[in-house]
Amino acid sequence: MGAPSPSRPLIGERASHDATCRAFVQRAAELGVATSGHHNRNYVLPLTEGMARLVGREPGTSVTVRIRRPDALPVVIRTWQDEAEILGAVRAVLPHAPECLVKGEEFAVHSFVEGVPLSSVCADGKPVDTLLIQALAGLLAQMAHVRRGALPALPSVWPRNDTDSQGFLQTLVHLADRQIRRPNWTAFGGLFAALGIPEDALTGLAGRVPAMSRRPYSLLHADLHRDNVIVSYASDPPLICVDWELATYGDPLHDLATHLVRMRYPAHQWAEVVDAWGEAMQQVRPAAVSGLARDLRHYLAFERAQSVFPDVMRAARSLEESFTQTSLDEATAEVRRALEAAAEPLRLVGVPREGEIRRALFRWLVSRMNGDISGRAWIAEAFEWRPDRRVPERPDFPSTAVREALLAEGAAPAGRVFKGTAHLNTVVAVPGFDSPVVVRRKLPDVCRRERGFLSEHAVLRAIEESSVGVAAPRVLALGETYQSDTIALHTYVGSRDVDRPPNHPVHGLLPHEADGLVDQLCALTRVRYEQVDPTAGEGAFHHWLRDQLVSLVRDLPKASQQLARHLGLPDPDRLRLILSRHEVSDREPALLHGDLNPWNLVRRDDRLALTIIDWEMAVVGDPLYDLVRHMHLTPTRPEIRERMFRRWERLLPAEYTRDWRKDWRVYRRLEIVRSAYVDLDRIVTGASLDAPNVRRAVDSYAVTLAVATGSLGLPVRSTANPYLARALA
Repeated sequence: MGAPSPSRPLIGERASHDATCRAFVQRAAELGVATSGHHNRNYVLPLTEGMARLVGREPGTSVTVRIRRPDALPVVIRTWQDEAEILGAVRAVLPHAPECLVKGEEFAVHSFVEGVPLSSVCADGKPVDTLLIQALAGLLAQMAHVRRGALPALPSVWPRNDTDSQGFLQTLVHLADRQIRRPNWTAFGGLFAALGIPEDALTGLAGRVPAMSRRPYSLLHADLHRDNVIVSYASDPPLICVDWELATYGDPLHDLATHLVRMRYPAHQWAEVVDAWGEAMQQVRPAAVSGLARDLRHYLAFERAQSVFPDVMRAARSLEESFTQTSLDEATAEVRRALEAAAEPLRLVGVPREGEIRRALFRWLVSRMNGDISGRAWIAEAFEWRPDRRVPERPDFPSTAVREALLAEGAAPAGRVFKGTAHLNTVVAVPGFDSPVVVRRKLPDVCRRERGFLSEHAVLRAIEESSVGVAAPRVLALGETYQSDTIALHTYVGSRDVDRPPNHPVHGLLPHEADGLVDQLCALTRVRYEQVDPTAGEGAFHHWLRDQLVSLVRDLPKASQQLARHLGLPDPDRLRLILSRHEVSDREPALLHGDLNPWNLVRRDDRLALTIIDWEMAVVGDPLYDLVRHMHLTPTRPEIRERMFRRWERLLPAEYTRDWRKDWRVYRRLEIVRSAYVDLDRIVTGASLDAPNVRRAVDSYAVTLAVATGSLGLPVRSTANPYLARALA
């Protein structure tokens, strides 16, 4: 119900109304006992004589004082802001619903509904009695009797057609993005990015909402769970709905979906609930049941998708209230459950393991504490920085700067968090340091089939000390922190505006960028590679590279090997035999990057044109290989390829380039074959699919497979299962 009737003394009397507000709030505070929901604190108290006169009720009558929680996160979709107007509209159809007696800006007083919450007699997860299920279904169906004209005006974004189910669900998705994700993105965006949830996850979902059957709109409660259902002491009615602030107007299938998920029914009762709802709605509004079996899943998917945002945020916020190892474990489990539920509808690529989630929550919490961990020994111990002595402390970046960077890491906005195949990279600002810093955290439980052989920090130090024309990050610190996480801190090499993501040449190099990259590869020949690999330079690099590929194939998991064999790729021994038919000339060795894919190149505005990042795959070997592998990993037009080869040959002495024209295709064949095995393994295991370079590679796997078998001189095998071939294509 809306505001009290005009006959009551407080209407039209602003001073009296304000006094009433203060009286109720003060009385509720004095009692100090409340049931606390996500949005309100609810106090049940008897009316004093003075308060009773103001609201026109008998002294001693119980009322519910609902006070908006000032610390409540915006984690719900609200169609209307005034619950009193909704209560006024439903009262004609549901006369036992609460009545709003008085309201202020941050509180309201409702008539008290006699009875007990369903949650107190039947906890979440426990089976619900069949008669109760039927009564709940009848309650949801009854809401269809509420006239639209009695409801508050709908927002302008609402579909104009009152039967447009697709439009309603799209509206819900956009509202979830606008009202839940966006207001919280500043505080939680970095955490979501670390967990693998992109900023456009909900807008992508909105674009995938399919056509659905048309169903007539009706009033929806939209939050009917066990705490919001009162089992009355009287038998008529047996159940009463409370807490109507999230009510909306739209496809009744949405109400069924939210009810199914939030009631936490056991799995075996879902079909019973759906059938009961269908029977009840058939009697009230038969058209509302149209397409039930086909379309319910779309609303269930939305409920799980949007819930990941409030569930993660509430889990993180719970740690601020009580932080122990137990509470961290509980929050981790809740976040993982929410991510697993949302993974399919939001098309998340892989759910982080518990260790990764736990670390992300911990970093977020420490950042919220602004580093104030005094008196919290467990946190202080967990936040200890243990430097790796292989990287001496730099005068311009002491241990205090490391601590500042780690504190800033958890609070970084989503636009400064970049998740790669093996690292979580976070860009932060450190007071007193003249450039942004990248906190480069090695992800736990990452299995990289292609091994690295040199220490990245040693490679970067050698490049810095050589003072050659190679644009690479500088190493600022290396060490371990919470749960032995390996962390490196580098200078940031993206744009000057750190809130703008780095610009990678994902579609190939421009002519001046091709020149800049070749110049840097030539400069690498002047870096003293003995500093990072004293045993290198003994020749036979191609043989070593071939042996590494054969070992990679031999070490693949059984499932990957089985599928490779099924698709016509040779086993390790046969692969070695085929590859040994081709040899290359020996050339003077040099330091190589080893993985020049587009996402390891960052555009810059100077003569060098590109900064080269992520040196974990660096190796000492044939300079021709670095150039050819880059062309394999990056879309390269023929004219750009020729331009790079000509410049590379012209700038380097002959000992680095001899016989390259006959040898470059040998390296190209090797890389094509490598991709055929590595990308197939990623498809089988799901490893690193959230990295953009990996995603692009596996999306074109059918072409990779065909080219690889052709380059090996093998026929393309038609698989026993034709659907497998179609899936790979």
